[in-house]
This record gives sequence, structure tokens and C-alpha cells, in this order.
Amino acid sequence: MIVFYVSGHGFGHASRDIEVLNAVLRRRPSISVAIRSAVPAWFLEASLKQRVTLEPLETDPGLAQHDSLRIDETETVLRARRFYDGFDERAEAEATWLRTCGTRLVVADVPPLACAAAARAGIPSILLGNFTWDWIYRGLDEFERLAPGVLSTIEQAYATTGQALRLPLHGGFAPMADVVRDIPFVARRSARGRDAVREALGIDADRPVVLASFGGHGVQIPYTEAVKDRRFVLLLTDFEVRGPDSHAGNTGGGVLEGVRCVSARERAERDLRYEDLVAAADVVVSKPGYGIVSECVANNTALLYTSRGRMIEYDVFVEEMPRLLRCRFIPQDALLAGAWTDHIDALMAQPPAPTVPPVNGAQVAADVILNSL
Repeated sequence: MIVFYVSGHGFGHASRDIEVLNAVLRRRPSISVAIRSAVPAWFLEASLKQRVTLEPLETDPGLAQHDSLRIDETETVLRARRFYDGFDERAEAEATWLRTCGTRLVVADVPPLACAAAARAGIPSILLGNFTWDWIYRGLDEFERLAPGVLSTIEQAYATTGQALRLPLHGGFAPMADVVRDIPFVARRSARGRDAVREALGIDADRPVVLASFGGHGVQIPYTEAVKDRRFVLLLTDFEVRGPDSHAGNTGGGVLEGVRCVSARERAERDLRYEDLVAAADVVVSKPGYGIVSECVANNTALLYTSRGRMIEYDVFVEEMPRLLRCRFIPQDALLAGAWTDHIDALMAQPPAPTVPPVNGAQVAADVILNSL
């Protein structure tokens, strides 16, 4: 039994862990795997190639958000304080669960709880991620004052892990500095390609395609305003079709004045994964996070990004993205007003990024995991 503890903050952690799990199970299909996470089961089941056991659990408090672009710092601190006040009891309960299941290895992306529980149970653990929560929280004003002791609790838990696989665009990892190994991007890559996906969706191949990608928290954007000049086709999924101006969701997956909505049902019927939509697009409009950035890198898609509140990870992404993929900043006021066209034109006129980074991190991580059993 291998147990993956997956942070429930957004979908980026889960999407890369699915790639690692699929790589592990392709080579050793007889291995039993359980996932402990608050990520919805439907998201995990949609991309897993083999059946695994899903065990719902709040693995970490993550960040509280008003929407995809705004962090609720006060609620973030309160959640973290409540969660870590009972950390010893949580870790002991998880250690008992791990022993009862006959667990031989724990993989954490990146809940400190997983490392602490594994250490108490005498089970080896591997950390996988591009940041650690102590680093993220330390970037929030007043965190240490309002949640005293939480950072040290997190650091002590991380320090018990035996290996740390550090992904690109990283920050933190001080507590496990002696066991860090850098690996390439773990990224979802389309198996179908740009033209095949566009054909499956009935999208005009002669017009630029723009994918809006703002994740499960959502954000209110006047998408019909963004496409009013009909210069590009706007591709939307269920998450983006929200709010009073998002009436593209009433089209049943059809085209409405340059908007193409692809529902979860249609994706399932056409055997499409989210990375296929990224591959079909010339440009993704989003906030910078590991999941969408890695998929743009893997599928050679440009990224038009906006700011995402006070999160220390954002600064790392802004500094490093230009050498990894074609990208450009759009101010939030322009994004939220639907004034996209000039920014998209400028982005598409930019030259390619100077480097083409490897994206075989799932295979590298799978090697480490299997060699650790």
C-alpha cells in the first residue's frame, strides 16, 4: 500500500499527483494505492487510469480565498491556527490509520500532516511539490503573531521526511534541505494535439483560440465583452461559466458570439482531458499557479496572466516564467473588464521562450517511489 496525501488547495496538487500515480501504476499495476485528500472524487476519478481508493480527509488548511484572484488572509490564519492547534492528535490518528492499512510508503504533496504521521508510524515518506506551507505562510503579514507556533510545527513535521522531490518554480524546503532532489516538471500533456482537439470540438482552426482558466474558486469576468470584436474564439469550461454575465453556459456546449463552452459531460463524451483544451488553445488566460503553468509549458501554449493577491509564490513565477514559456502580464482591471484583445495580440507577437524545459517529472518521481518500496 502506498498512501498519497494531497493538499486540497486548488487542483494543481492533485493534477500532478495523478500523473505520478498513473506512471507508478503503469509499471506496477498490482500496487494498492490510497489517496487522502479533500479534493473532490470526481476530479481524481476523471484522470486516473486505474482504480485507487479515495479517502476524504482535510490534509491541510491551505489558503482561504474570496475567489481565484483574492486571498482571504484573515481567514487563512484562523484556519491554520485551528488546524494546527490539534496537530498532535491528528498526526497520531493518521499514524494509527496508516499502520492499520499496512502502508509501506507515504507520498505528501505537500501536507505536513503526512510526514508527521508517517514518522510516528515508522513508515518512510517522500515529499513532492514546488513549495512548502511554512514558506507560503511566512509571506503573509501577521501570520506568526496571530498563529504563534504554527510555522515551527510545520517545519518540524517536514523535517521528518526521508526524501523531498522539488519541482521547478519552487520556494521553501529549508526544513528538508539535506534530502532535496530537484526533478523536472510533472505536467499533464495532451495525447491528441492541437488540431485533433479543435476538430473534435468543431472550432474554426483559422481563428486564435483562447482558454480561460481560473480554477474551482471562480472569478466574475464579462466574457461576452472579451469576445465582442470576434478576433478569437473563447474556450470556457464549467468553472468559468458562472455569474450574471456568463450566459455562455446556456448554449449547451455550442458557440455563442465567439464563445465555446465545453462542459464536463461533453469532455467525457469526447474523451477529452483538461490538458487537451490547453493544447487546443493559442493562449491561456489565468493566474500563475503550478498546474496551469506546467501544462502551458508541456503543451507549448502561451500564458496571459494576472496577479493573484499577496502570495509569495507569485513572485517566483513572475521572475522565472519568461524563460520557460511565452507569457505576458494583464492588469486585473483590464482582465475583469474583458479588455483582452490588445494584450492577447501583443502576447502572440512575442518570440518563443529561450528554453524548452523537460516535462518528464512524473516518470522520475515514479522511479523514486518504486525504488523506495
